[in-house]
Amino acid sequence: MWNKLNKSMMFCQMMFGLSFYGVMVILTRFFLEELQYSEADTMLIVGAFSSIGPLFAIAGGFIADQFLGAKRSLTLAYMAFAAGYALLAFGASITNAPMALLGIALASYARGLMSPSYPSLYKRTFKSQEDFENCYPINYSVNNIGALLGQYLYPMLVLVIGFKGGFALSSIMAALAVAMLVIFHKPLVEIGEDIDKQPLSTMNMVIFLALSVAMLGMVFFMFSDMETGKYVVYAIGGTALLYFISLMFKASRSDALKMGTILIMAFLATAFFVYYGQMMTSMTMVTINTMRGELLGFIPLAPEASMAMNPLWCIVAGPVITASFTALEKRGINLSTASKVSISFVLVTIAFGILTMAVKGIDTDVIISPDVFLVIHGFLAFGEVIVGSLVVAFILSVTPKKIEGFSVSLFYIAMALSGIIGAVISGSIAMEKGQEITQQFVQGVYGDYFAMLTAAAVVMVIIAQVSSFVIRKMLDSADRSEEELTSASQTPLRQ
Repeated sequence: MWNKLNKSMMFCQMMFGLSFYGVMVILTRFFLEELQYSEADTMLIVGAFSSIGPLFAIAGGFIADQFLGAKRSLTLAYMAFAAGYALLAFGASITNAPMALLGIALASYARGLMSPSYPSLYKRTFKSQEDFENCYPINYSVNNIGALLGQYLYPMLVLVIGFKGGFALSSIMAALAVAMLVIFHKPLVEIGEDIDKQPLSTMNMVIFLALSVAMLGMVFFMFSDMETGKYVVYAIGGTALLYFISLMFKASRSDALKMGTILIMAFLATAFFVYYGQMMTSMTMVTINTMRGELLGFIPLAPEASMAMNPLWCIVAGPVITASFTALEKRGINLSTASKVSISFVLVTIAFGILTMAVKGIDTDVIISPDVFLVIHGFLAFGEVIVGSLVVAFILSVTPKKIEGFSVSLFYIAMALSGIIGAVISGSIAMEKGQEITQQFVQGVYGDYFAMLTAAAVVMVIIAQVSSFVIRKMLDSADRSEEELTSASQTPLRQ
């Protein structure tokens, strides 16, 4: 089951988690304090950084399928990460906002190039789909080890090495991932698709470079003008969905039904990641403004590093979820992916219910203990691992192979749309510069906001359960169509 190839790829995944989430956790203070952005603008930037990358998985999936192959795409993605973080470090050293925005734009594009390529190539390092599905949550936990260390350590590291030092450190980590992919280049190419094994033509390289320049320019524009940029996200996401639907009309009935289930799962994932995105936006602002004290009474924790609690729980959640669902299957209880996603919304409801009670019941000192956020992140993390690992595995199990990369990118489109939607919604609780944090403000503004999200999560539990029933019927119908088509092709013609 485990071998050198999937272990080497998980090393790259850990380097991604360390570098990307380390940068993300210090971006809020960097834009607020160094670049003097407002809270509303900062939440849009950070929310976009967490989500625009997945949006460009559309381009990444297309590039991997048609021009480069998964292995080349993955290597070039990590090279772009290293370059983007280096530009961000340079922008921080001269306090230059456009240079910093260009750096996060390049890193966001790199994430889009990486997102559909990684699971596609990682899947091929296993002997069976079952092994892949059982091990993918473990890979998710490995990513979160990197995210945990990055989110916890970076706020303290920047006190010593500064923002530019933190960004430069991320560039070095991305370069280490490039080195690992170079070392295992030959065996990874051998397990890839035919396009990975073929020499890269000059035409394909020219097309790739032209697309990359165009995409990078678009991402830079979006970060430079987020008020306009958010509509670009909506337009790209909508166009991708319409294109996917057009492919459904051209496909066989069986494939069309399976592709329809992907759309349903993409909708559920979008709704879930609206909640997940609150960790980078509204919840980060709440912790910066209200969270004080040491975690569990003895662990120092910077307010902006509260997100580190999420990967801490995710590390635990991966093996627990894998063991739990495996145990249920041995007892003959086979939950569909949509049913598992409904469990995620139950966990989200509990998490935001606790958060609502915490801000509604805050004392006049306007302080919330880190322990409260530890519990909240625990419920969110288990939900995240379910959605983040199992939805991709579901898509890979039903999508037609010729559009595998593009189909996986729909999951990342869901993340992108949800990140921007969540950031826009979070703007409703943004404070003005110099505004004082009071008990009334926290209970009224924060309390009402999180109460609204809690109520909406209850509705999503019901929707997910209905979706599970619909998906099961669609897949059954798809199987019958395939059987009828096979039977018809095997029936000899009458003379």
